[in-house]
Amino acid sequence: MPLFKKDPHQVKKYGDYRLMNTIYDVKASWNHALETEQAVYEGHTDSELYYRAKLQEKKYMYLYEKARKRNAHGQLNPGVIQQ
Repeated sequence: MPLFKKDPHQVKKYGDYRLMNTIYDVKASWNHALETEQAVYEGHTDSELYYRAKLQEKKYMYLYEKARKRNAHGQLNPGVIQQ
């Protein structure tokens, strides 16, 4: 960890970077769970798929709140622009 000794702000930057990457991964997983739920059952959702999608949503919202508290910024997400 000699990189962090030179610049203490690097620790926060690195943590923010990892947090934002985790958020992007969880968001993609959440989207995939929703798409799977819709494609497989077309409105007649299985409870397991429904709860998997809800779990991914809760993970995403938790991480999103952590990023807001840290004032972490990531790259622009094209999925947000389309909505």
